[in-house]
Formats: sequence, structure tokens, C-alpha cells
Amino acid sequence: MAQRRLMNQINVVPYIDVMLVLLVIFMVTAPMIQTGTVELPSVRDVPQAPTEAMIVYVKADGSLALQETSTATPQDKTNFELAQALTAAIESNPQQPIVVAADKDVRYERVMETLDELRRTGFQKVGLQTQAGSQSR
Repeated sequence: MAQRRLMNQINVVPYIDVMLVLLVIFMVTAPMIQTGTVELPSVRDVPQAPTEAMIVYVKADGSLALQETSTATPQDKTNFELAQALTAAIESNPQQPIVVAADKDVRYERVMETLDELRRTGFQKVGLQTQAGSQSR
């Protein structure tokens, strides 16, 4: 009579089958779950819409332009003219957001000078504009 070898491994195939069946059940039933309606509270004083950001353009040659609203066209400015316009903007709205859009070929030093000027002017909400997309490295 031949001796049987002991099997000391766990057969996981039935467990995988059960898990797949449960997964299918949850995938089918999840969209059928009814969500309740949410009644939002109302308030008397509605907060103002966020202020539109101004955009400072740093061009490839290092020159600057300022776009005060999204509908306005960017106006070329010297450093002094830009400082005057930014001071007037920050005095009228201390929470005015501003975005710096620099050309990819501009020197990093020029971008940092512009950011430093914005900080000295008093802007607290400063952002850097980037372009979405993938580039190979």
C-alpha cells in the first residue's frame, strides 16, 4: 500500500472565488443605494465672491506686463510703473490675490526679484502660474 504525502499548503482558490463574488455583489448594489436629499441652511449675509487675481507676466526678455482683470489685456510696465500699480491695488484691497506667470526661458533670478517686489508691496496671496501637460525628461 502506497503512503499518502501530507499536504501542508493552504488552498486559496476557494477564498479568491468568495472574494470575487462579494466584489461583484458590492459593485452591483452600490449604485442602487438611495441617497437622501440634503436641505442646506440659508443665511442672510452671503459672503462676497473671491476677488479675481491680477497677473504679472515676466517675459523671456525680462520685461514685465500687468493684467489687472481677466478681461483686460496685459499692459507692459517698467519696474516703477508696476510698483505704483501694485501699491494702488493693495491699498484698495489688502487681500488682493496675484499670480506670477513667467516665461520658461526667463532667468530664475528675474522671477525671484518679481516675487520679492510683490512681498515688499504687501501681497499675501501670491501664486505661480504653470502650464498643464507632460514633458519627457
